[in-house]
Amino acid sequence: MKCIVYIGNKSRNDDKTNLSSIDILTPLLRESGFSVFSVSDKKNIFTRLLHMLHTCFKYRNKVDYVLIDTYSTLNFYYAFFVSQLCGVLKLKYVPILHGGNLPNRLENSPKLSKAIFKKAHVNVAPSKYMMSKFVSFGINNIIFIPNTIELKNYTFKKRNFDKVKLLWVRSFSKIYNPLLAVEILKKLKTENIDTELCMVGPDSDGSLKEAKAYAKQLKVDVKFTGKLSKKKWLNLSKEYNVFINTTNFDNMPVSVIEAMALGLPIVSTNVGGLPFLIENNKNGLLVEPDSAELFVKAIKNLIEFPEKTNQMILESRKKIEQYDWKIVKNQWEELFQ
Repeated sequence: MKCIVYIGNKSRNDDKTNLSSIDILTPLLRESGFSVFSVSDKKNIFTRLLHMLHTCFKYRNKVDYVLIDTYSTLNFYYAFFVSQLCGVLKLKYVPILHGGNLPNRLENSPKLSKAIFKKAHVNVAPSKYMMSKFVSFGINNIIFIPNTIELKNYTFKKRNFDKVKLLWVRSFSKIYNPLLAVEILKKLKTENIDTELCMVGPDSDGSLKEAKAYAKQLKVDVKFTGKLSKKKWLNLSKEYNVFINTTNFDNMPVSVIEAMALGLPIVSTNVGGLPFLIENNKNGLLVEPDSAELFVKAIKNLIEFPEKTNQMILESRKKIEQYDWKIVKNQWEELFQ
């Protein structure tokens, strides 16, 4: 049995964090027969780093691979210190490149980036967008393994479009531009289009408070649920008929993959890895970022042409079948051979 240490930010079952990659992938790998030790759920950043480093050292004589969830902000430095310890201990480490803004990190921190990624056993890119950016930076020890879901858990539902019922699911963070969703609702209502908006997710940086204040300022009613369990938000999704993704930076968001699996038509910003997931006018609609006008135009197009929309929904579900764990697990198993 292969032994894996998985380094990342584990959910603390609080109101401020969604499930992250480590929470999703760890049980799937265990079910596939791997022994996985995953850390850390420590709240204090220094305690968390020490926990990560100590775990690598503790299992140094039995671990086969160290997986490191790698993002572009503070977590980048966790990846740096863990990767350097792995180098000293001669452990095979595998950064998983999640942060949508990681290409900027390559430019802004070239020495640290090369120290992490060039010495890795291999880097895993969850999107071909991220893979292309790393290759252009001269990092060629990289493979594509997409983010995954268990498709059996996502019931495909046909939608009707008698009114606009928007769903937004993400952490409330400035980089995901939640205020734009509120502005979209306002513009649709200004055009006398019967519209609802539900926003699901925890507050990461105070953006939830800002969104509530903005909704009050624009005099629109928005349903804010806060963080929901996977089961609860999947059940809630049955009540809605358009999924909007307003982010300014992104890689391969699991929430969008999930929405596609559920049969929700997607309107998303055309940023990061989204064009590699959504082919405009084929399995979703892409618009330029930070434009409520373009979102409104796209949403009206979905509602006015339901036959075309339903065809996009079917194409979307077909696309997502390749992200099912039954398929993706073969790529992880091949990596760990």
